[in-house]
Amino acid sequence: MSVKMQSISNQQTTFGNLLKHHRKLRKFSQLDLALASDVSQRHISFLESGRANPSQEMILQLATVLDIPLREQNVMLTTAGFAPIYSESDLSSPEFEPIRKALDFILLSQTHLPILIMDRYWNLIKTNPVSQRLINWLIDSEDLQDNFYIDGKINLMRLMLHPQGLKPFVANWEETASHLIKRVYREVITNDKSQQPRQLYQEFMTYPDVPQLWKLSNSQSWQLPLLTVNFFKDGLNFNFFSAIATLGTPQDIMLQELRIETLFPADEITQKNLTKLN
Repeated sequence: MSVKMQSISNQQTTFGNLLKHHRKLRKFSQLDLALASDVSQRHISFLESGRANPSQEMILQLATVLDIPLREQNVMLTTAGFAPIYSESDLSSPEFEPIRKALDFILLSQTHLPILIMDRYWNLIKTNPVSQRLINWLIDSEDLQDNFYIDGKINLMRLMLHPQGLKPFVANWEETASHLIKRVYREVITNDKSQQPRQLYQEFMTYPDVPQLWKLSNSQSWQLPLLTVNFFKDGLNFNFFSAIATLGTPQDIMLQELRIETLFPADEITQKNLTKLN
């Protein structure tokens, strides 16, 4: 199935185009944005058409109203001729020691639930022991090393969708994969200046069955009012739903994009089987 991407990548990249793109993504009219940002609708129109140039303060004001990620705010600033103001650091930097301690506390304080920390591209950064045991039980460590360690990282989305990854052990793979590929697509259309989500999306769409999953409705009858993932192997069943947390009030791109995902048992069988992984 061919899916047309809503993108501005083939248009002339200007501040006006970017502003219009983000405004439409958030379903704001020019009037909505004008009222929310205390700027005249005429000025919003002039900014989008290129008849007016924004100040740095105006860019940040509009970006705040539209809740534009820090990475994309930097893009808007540089497109308008300003220097980027948000850093993109490495988690191993000395100044992030309190953050690392906090993440380690989250991971190690929970000994019965799998917790995964990933970046914006779904690359695994850290895990707690129970999640590592779950991964090692689902897929052979040698296969994991040979097929899924790329540049020293495991991409969790690739691990879920690849036919040699977790697919054989996900009982409701079609429903799960349909949700995941649509999530990747949403990342692509909302992050035009970054090529990695687009490249991942294009890779995943070459996998067997994945393109057809666009046709699958996500209105299945589930026991819970949210999607669960059902792993099944060697007679053991694990049925999880997840909660994803982020760090509050980040002022660094890397920190804003960290995702902390906790897997919760959706039934008593899963709760009991988790103890068998020890």
